[in-house]
Amino acid sequence: MHPTSLHGQKIDAPKPLKKRVKKYRQLSKSLSKKTKDSKKYEKAQVRVAKFQARLKDTRTDFLHKLSTEIIRENQTIVLEV
Repeated sequence: MHPTSLHGQKIDAPKPLKKRVKKYRQLSKSLSKKTKDSKKYEKAQVRVAKFQARLKDTRTDFLHKLSTEIIRENQTIVLEV
């Protein structure tokens, strides 16, 4: 995730997200090495799916916290299209 700019302020992705992305890559690589339609492949697929959900929740949580902080600090937010 690239740093976001907020009036010149850089906002990096949270550390748990970076750790989880690394773990996700590891699980995904492990899944790709398994033989399709085997029990271990199915188990690995479930682990990857659960981890993807956790990763999505981490990202969503970060974005909600960031947007809430921005809204509390500013009275008006304008978007240019």
